[in-house]
Amino acid sequence: MQKVLRIGTRDSQLAVWQATLVQGLLKEAGVASELVYIKSEGDIDTVTPLYALGVTGVFTKTLDAALLNNRIDIAVHSMKDVPVTLAQGIKQAAVLKRGSHKDIFVPHPSLSDAEAKAVFGMGIITEVSVIVSNYEPNQTQSVKKIDTGPGVDATVATSSIRRIAQWRRRYPQHQIENLRGNVNTRLRKLKESNWHGAIFAAAGLERINLRPENAIDLDWMLPAPAQGAIMIVCRQDDGLSFESCQSFNDKETALCTKIERDFLSGLMGGCSVPISALAEVKNGEVVFKGQIIDPNDLQLGIAETNGTSPLTDASDIGLKFAEGLLSADTVKDIIRRIRNKGLTTNGEV
Repeated sequence: MQKVLRIGTRDSQLAVWQATLVQGLLKEAGVASELVYIKSEGDIDTVTPLYALGVTGVFTKTLDAALLNNRIDIAVHSMKDVPVTLAQGIKQAAVLKRGSHKDIFVPHPSLSDAEAKAVFGMGIITEVSVIVSNYEPNQTQSVKKIDTGPGVDATVATSSIRRIAQWRRRYPQHQIENLRGNVNTRLRKLKESNWHGAIFAAAGLERINLRPENAIDLDWMLPAPAQGAIMIVCRQDDGLSFESCQSFNDKETALCTKIERDFLSGLMGGCSVPISALAEVKNGEVVFKGQIIDPNDLQLGIAETNGTSPLTDASDIGLKFAEGLLSADTVKDIIRRIRNKGLTTNGEV
């Protein structure tokens, strides 16, 4: 008799959508499965800012425990929520083809298109940056002005310290409000608020058909490592579950997300450190861009890195770019200040 794989998932609409997608892929591969619903601590506490919860893998540890206790056979995660070091006894089984990596601004439902666009107004960035190109650091100073109109003193909601840091660098006059909960909860809180809008991951809203027509792509905002990707994990010694997932493992997405997560790991980081990274395959090369921002010094405390690598030699470039940044004293100072501040490692929403 064929074994029925037990798929562990959070019980939010998005999590269930992702788990159901995996269930369908397993069915196509001739593998029977069932969903097992498990609530995470990240779902239960929808008030405390993500960077203050003080635990690693806030959205994944409950599923990890269920996996290790043999209550489930595989777990499905939004990959950006998964700690860069998996729990002992758990391994990556597959990564699905990536959705959108972008962040988006969702205006309050009462705002017209013109009012929503006016939120952005004049963005001004004065910075002293360490820019590392192909692993060689150079310090530059620049003033950037992005003129999209007169703008307003807006209030924008998010709990992601990465999004907060990038937004405040560009729009220092704006107020930031805490916004927690699953996608549906955050959309409801936005509707009930007096905020101008909130920041979401595009992939989450698009997957469950909740992206508003007037949502605005934040093309300038560098995403969290592995944003838009879905990871499946299994027990280290469970060869059957691992093999069952190989037919839908997307090698290109697995490579790009590995590079991004290696960059995160190499710098120090977890999801509550304002580290961003994006690796993309273009014309046989991997194009990479990474960034770290000191949330306490948004204008001066920033370091960026970028470069390309042949696809055949790209597996370890995430760590190489991290090492390149760490060779600069400015970056060492940023990381020391972040550690002294006591920011912790949690999932993003």
